[in-house]
Amino acid sequence: MISTSDFRTGITIEIDGNVWQVVDFQHVKPGKGAAFVRTKMKNVRSGAVVERTFNPGEKLARAHIERREMQFLYESDGEFNFMDNENFEQIAVAADQLGDAPKYLKENMDIGIMFFQGTIIGVDLPFAVELAVVETDPGIRGDTATGGTKPAKMETGCVVRVPLFINVGDVLRIDTRSGDYLERA
Repeated sequence: MISTSDFRTGITIEIDGNVWQVVDFQHVKPGKGAAFVRTKMKNVRSGAVVERTFNPGEKLARAHIERREMQFLYESDGEFNFMDNENFEQIAVAADQLGDAPKYLKENMDIGIMFFQGTIIGVDLPFAVELAVVETDPGIRGDTATGGTKPAKMETGCVVRVPLFINVGDVLRIDTRSGDYLERA
């Protein structure tokens, strides 16, 4: 059990059978009335973000999430196969359990997989991945007075807006949190 007075960013708690991660919290002591703890929490399974208030000192069940480093092997029939880096055990994960992660997964890539009570609840991707451009329109000099962008299809199938000077075959760093182009690799 954890008290709401001990909330910190990143702590995971269990409420009504769902696992929530504290994104933001604030201890509020208004001039009139009782103090309270205002939190912003993210559902680890669905990604939904909610705001909720608690009484100070209220006890909640702490959710112990296990993170294991695994290597992505291959995708087959909508299932993504991973191998545990410690015991070499292989598991298959359905695409709907991975959220947006399949857009950035390359073979032999190491990622963190989160488990709660033995079931997979999500993945921890690195903040940026390096992907090669497989399809994009050629940039024409003088196309725009200010910096313009064009769509580029990456080797994993995701489409990213990139500057006009990017060509087919270029390797780019892509932010996995927002899906934005960062830089050439």
